[in-house]
Amino acid sequence: MADKTITKTELVASIASATGQSQSAVSGVLDALFTSVSESVAKGAKVSIPGWIAFEQVDTAARTGRNPQTGDEIAIPAGKRVKVTAGSKLKAAVK
Repeated sequence: MADKTITKTELVASIASATGQSQSAVSGVLDALFTSVSESVAKGAKVSIPGWIAFEQVDTAARTGRNPQTGDEIAIPAGKRVKVTAGSKLKAAVK
């Protein structure tokens, strides 16, 4: 099992090497991708790269939680979260 985390710098270097593009160009594209995805999801849109990954905003209901240190019940307000779903190609690559 791999326990190594790939950093953005390593990802940029890998993509730049595979495509022949400069690392600054690849870094700019990745930054634009992350910005576009986050802005779209924040507006409530679902962003999908078919077969690979999908991002969407989901609402969470208000619920009661428990403080693990004191055992006291606490009210957790309703909110919004990001749901990330792996696509079929990504799932197949992991098998």
